[in-house]
Amino acid sequence: MAVTMHDVAQRAGVSIKTVSNVVNGYPHIRPATRDRVQAAIDALGYRLNTTARNLRTRRTDMITLAVPELSLPYFAELADRVIRAAEEQGLTVLIEQTSGSREREVDVLTGHRRHLTDGMIFSPLELSQDDVAMFEVDYPLVVLGERVFDAPADHVTMNNVAAAKAATLHLASLGRRRIAVVGAHEGEQQGSAALRTEGYRQGLAEAGLPYDPALVGEAGLWHRSTGSETMGAMLDAGIEVDAVFALNDAMALGALHALHARGLEVPDDIALIGFDDVDDVRYSVPTITSVDPGSAQIARTAVDLLVERIAGGSERTFRRVVTTSRIVGRESTGDVREGAPQQVVAEQPGGVEEVVAVQAARTA
Repeated sequence: MAVTMHDVAQRAGVSIKTVSNVVNGYPHIRPATRDRVQAAIDALGYRLNTTARNLRTRRTDMITLAVPELSLPYFAELADRVIRAAEEQGLTVLIEQTSGSREREVDVLTGHRRHLTDGMIFSPLELSQDDVAMFEVDYPLVVLGERVFDAPADHVTMNNVAAAKAATLHLASLGRRRIAVVGAHEGEQQGSAALRTEGYRQGLAEAGLPYDPALVGEAGLWHRSTGSETMGAMLDAGIEVDAVFALNDAMALGALHALHARGLEVPDDIALIGFDDVDDVRYSVPTITSVDPGSAQIARTAVDLLVERIAGGSERTFRRVVTTSRIVGRESTGDVREGAPQQVVAEQPGGVEEVVAVQAARTA
């Protein structure tokens, strides 16, 4: 006969409720009690009937992660980290790729597939501050990124302006005076490009360097190809450059390709900094200095906040978490010698802010 929760409770010398709390991941259990129950589960071979539990609790033990593009290293690594953090909570992750389409982003928020999971972690690209009312949903939601602020949801973001300013100041501290930026979006008021470009301008001002529009390289999608094209066009136009701040690592890799193609040495001729600290920049030649925006913290915090919302509980406010960012120095800025370990050369602290008072029951 199938082993029951009652059998486990008898063997462990605890109540059925305690066994239920252990198998359902309830956090407030003494470690010794949890170990005793787990030992009984292992000895008896008990398996939770998840189908019956899900029907009873209306839970699927699945969450959605919606991101613009998995081909970009940042989002691929973010998805990996979210999956790992979710697995620790006993959750499976359904990935939605929106491809930067407004229609698909709206469908992710409101479409029928939403009911397949218990909640969503959503990184919008086309939806903006003007669409904040669309985030008034009846399910647990955590928003990522810099396109939408003050939505009625928990929000995990990065310190874009301060981190970009620190990256620019770091280049200036190396004696660089013609610092270009690659990846700007003309006319953008809010979003990663606007915020990081603002940080770049603040860094120039603090370093006593003039802002030169000729050094601002516009780019569309932040891919390797656009980084290479933008960097190449700037060099071919004869614009004097001695340092480059690429607004993400994909464009930094593209910019590095353009520099190599023109026989320029990095960092001797031109220093280079990227943003995101993806795995690829550790293996380029030279290795690329990059801003680590706290990607691991973003993934884990987003999952933790979503799990809290799914569980419901007492009244609390929505929270905005700004992650700690740091500049990881490598060969492209001369911060480390070839083959030497990377080093942190600057750090920008994050924080937690309570945003909007709300009843947790609204999203439970």
